[in-house]
Amino acid sequence: MGSLSSKLIVLTGAAGGIGQAVAKALSAEGARLVLTDRNEPSLTALNQALGNKHHIVTADISTGLGRKTLHDYCESLFGAIDMVVNMAGINRFALLSQHSDEDIERIIYINLVSQIALTRLMLPLLLKKEQTVVVNFGSTLGSIGLPGYSVYSASKFGLRGFSEALNRELMDTPVSVRYFAPRATQTPLNDDKVSAMNAALGNAMDSPEVVAQAFIKFLQQSTNRYYLGWPEKLFVRINSLLPGLVDKSIFKQLPIIKRFL
Repeated sequence: MGSLSSKLIVLTGAAGGIGQAVAKALSAEGARLVLTDRNEPSLTALNQALGNKHHIVTADISTGLGRKTLHDYCESLFGAIDMVVNMAGINRFALLSQHSDEDIERIIYINLVSQIALTRLMLPLLLKKEQTVVVNFGSTLGSIGLPGYSVYSASKFGLRGFSEALNRELMDTPVSVRYFAPRATQTPLNDDKVSAMNAALGNAMDSPEVVAQAFIKFLQQSTNRYYLGWPEKLFVRINSLLPGLVDKSIFKQLPIIKRFL
């Protein structure tokens, strides 16, 4: 997309750990933001930290009413939006047997269904300009299924497939759909157990600020897919071509992983 200066960007999940870092990075690039989250105090504090120069919309996009609230606010703004960044999401590190039906439905709905529904709702606004973008925040676990993340991985695998299919569906329109996949990140979504497990396995965890800076670079490039971190981006390729090799590697790690579950 090139320069982000003066671009009107809708950012969901803006009050989260990565969301706040991304909002600060986009603001530093001169973007105009519509910050949305269900946590109004955190949104207000974030906007104050950014000089009170952005729009805030308190809305729960996991509900139809929340999505309509955000859409209607964006529709009322002067000028069409340039980008929607779908960042809202939840995680739970647990065995499948430890998930209730409600846990499964909530993770899949918030991480996948609500992203699809919001994108559909926002498309008419995005189609008003010559070049616009939807960016879906995925995960390395949307390409590599790991023990303890079966439900989360299902939601992110789905989001990756949705992003790819919709981008191809919209190739003859002004809208492109892009997919950005961080690796493990130091946010409240990853509790002490996850941090301890990653330390035991020797897995790196990025700060939200590192993710945000990588995201800015991604937006300034033309690629539609981005996987953050080495060797994770290599493992994504290996898993797509030779998943049996990854099976064997993870089997060796399984006793360590299960120790933290």
